[in-house]
Amino acid sequence: MTPTPPSNTNAWKHTACILCSVNCGLQVKVDDGHLVKIKGDKDNPRSKGYTCEKQAGLDHYQNHDDRLDTPLRRREDGTFEAIDWDTAIHEVAAKLAAIRDTHGGEKIFYYGGGGQGNHLGGAYSGATRRALGMRYASNALAQEKTGEFWVERQMFGARPEPDFERAECSVFVGKNPWQSHGFERARVILRDISKDPKRSMIVLDPRRTETADLADVFLQVRPGTDAFVLAAMLALLVEGGHLDEAFLRANASDGETLFDVLENVPIADYCERAGVPEEQVRKAANLIGQSSSVSVLEDLGIEMAPHSTLNSYLQKLLFTLTGNFGTPGTMNLGTHLGQLIGSSKDNKRSPVGGHRIITGLIPCNAVAGEILTDHPDRFRAMIIESGNPVHSLADSPRMREALDALELVVVIDVAHTETTEYADYILPGASQFEKVEATFFGGGFPDNVFQLRQRLFEPREGTLVEPEIHSRLCRALGAYTDEDLAPLREAAAESREKFGMAFLQTLSTKPQLADIVPVVLYETLGKSLPEGMASAALLWGATQSLASTEADSIRRAGFEGEGPALGDALFDAIISRPEGVVITSDPFDITFDRIHTEDGKLELVIPELVQELADLIDEAPPSKNDAFPFILAAGERRTSTANTIFRDPSWRKKDKDGALRMSPADAARLGIDSGGRVRVTTKRGSVETLIEITDTLRDGHITMPNGLGLRYTDENGERRVHGAAPNELTSSEDRDWIAGTPWHKHVRAQVEAIA
Repeated sequence: MTPTPPSNTNAWKHTACILCSVNCGLQVKVDDGHLVKIKGDKDNPRSKGYTCEKQAGLDHYQNHDDRLDTPLRRREDGTFEAIDWDTAIHEVAAKLAAIRDTHGGEKIFYYGGGGQGNHLGGAYSGATRRALGMRYASNALAQEKTGEFWVERQMFGARPEPDFERAECSVFVGKNPWQSHGFERARVILRDISKDPKRSMIVLDPRRTETADLADVFLQVRPGTDAFVLAAMLALLVEGGHLDEAFLRANASDGETLFDVLENVPIADYCERAGVPEEQVRKAANLIGQSSSVSVLEDLGIEMAPHSTLNSYLQKLLFTLTGNFGTPGTMNLGTHLGQLIGSSKDNKRSPVGGHRIITGLIPCNAVAGEILTDHPDRFRAMIIESGNPVHSLADSPRMREALDALELVVVIDVAHTETTEYADYILPGASQFEKVEATFFGGGFPDNVFQLRQRLFEPREGTLVEPEIHSRLCRALGAYTDEDLAPLREAAAESREKFGMAFLQTLSTKPQLADIVPVVLYETLGKSLPEGMASAALLWGATQSLASTEADSIRRAGFEGEGPALGDALFDAIISRPEGVVITSDPFDITFDRIHTEDGKLELVIPELVQELADLIDEAPPSKNDAFPFILAAGERRTSTANTIFRDPSWRKKDKDGALRMSPADAARLGIDSGGRVRVTTKRGSVETLIEITDTLRDGHITMPNGLGLRYTDENGERRVHGAAPNELTSSEDRDWIAGTPWHKHVRAQVEAIA
């Protein structure tokens, strides 16, 4: 059934883009269940009207043929049947409880928790997980960012944010912000940097990207050799006397063992191994060393390649050793409303393979191995929420095998996906525009902006918002009763102040409710909020927590009050300003107060990574591989690609099939022209795709985009796969030794022309 939009459809409504982590503010007009006009929101205090071209296709997310509108249960023959919500909730709860009671709740694994701007549902899932005694989880961050998170927690105890708007020198490592953004108003800021003769830009990437075309120094490294270039740059900073000795003495731990290794780096040899001119590397190091302010940003180009975690460490040493920290134009530590990632300092390991758990997440590449075994501690069931691991994780064939081996698979999602095909139960969620939603990604520094997106449409008939799903599951699991929550509901109906006091009292007398606080807030405070806003109740707890730790920062943003009253003022602003609100404002020197290492200083030495850096000198160069002569970067971001929540391929107006890109020399050698078809084969699988010839790639380097290879109904009414799925080619065993991040950007491949 087509959802009914709220009244006053002619008015512009505030919302945000959900296609990358920046979540630019948007204004939209809706009509008859569709987003009919979309533009950047000038009222948004972070994006200030900026947006890229991809947001124009957002109605393809809201309205497409794969939207779900009823709970589904798998029949014995593999097909699905529609069931009502009461049946679905009670059967799912009973089967999950049976696995918990027989094998233990830790045998139920959670994957997902939200897309690029859909984090409230994942936050509410914590109640269901604790009600079941679940311990282990993962999501897409654990195949991209956990190595970087681990390094940041060791070095800073927090996540530094770049300040490219003020930086004299901007450095992008394995990052193309023209397409992948990563900070607010990316293209505007990139253009400003490129036009200012007093500023500079350095790009390190094996592909000449749109960002590289704007750079003062472009280091086009051989795929997989980033660590050698970064090590050479650091050695040059040491050699050239560019270290900020006063800064390091005052703010950093002893780095003697690191400096011993850097002083012995063979700079010319490392540049040669990486295939970049030494004079260009020297120029880049001099720009960093001589600039008054430097900001640095990395991305998947180095995080999903050999030496992944080491690359993150070396990248952060570029700004740390030169003292580019805690001042305008450098790296700073801001505030966060809610905790998107957990601690990296513990020594927890996965139950079967003993893989390192970082920020509470098991490496994605290890998930299948934790299932496909007869080990007594193997996972026996999965709850998958707002995620598509069959398509998005390395080695799709193995993930399909793993889901088939589980006793129970429950999927909560908006759409039928490659993963729901392997579910026992599918619980349909409302879309991101049919409910209030938010992202817990970083909000910026010195001003942190938070936006609560308000719903544009009523939830599609037959769907529920995720907080309601988790509330019903918790009730069915016996985690709470109406009697438990009655005093809180009464207090919430009277005043926020009385609710706050009743909330603390209730948790003290009924401590079992502390495990399901998100659901408690939803069912009590949430019911007192304006219609459709109940899911925002969780943010009240987050604002109270922020007010207890960052009161001065909140007041600098213009709020008044003490204690709970300050948290209430912030909460009221968030739920009443759909365009977004500055929640904290900081001076730059506060960064030094937010270093959360053991001694309160920047930690220069991570022993495991210093040893890996030292061992680079003995690393043999990649050998020629006649069977797989190409290096494939699987998952390139392009203008015509986006998240797989865009299932309908008609949104792509160009490059509809996601062509494989190849250098002119390689294409000539294989006798291939642009538009021709090729077969790409790796040790794991094979796909067919179109070819595009481009001079942006080095010989031997090929790329294919993300977001394709989805099964969708074509113009003839037939279900077929559109484009090539990269993870039919990737393997789960090729991964970083510390964080387990996969080498998606470094896949050995063969290419052959198809007549």
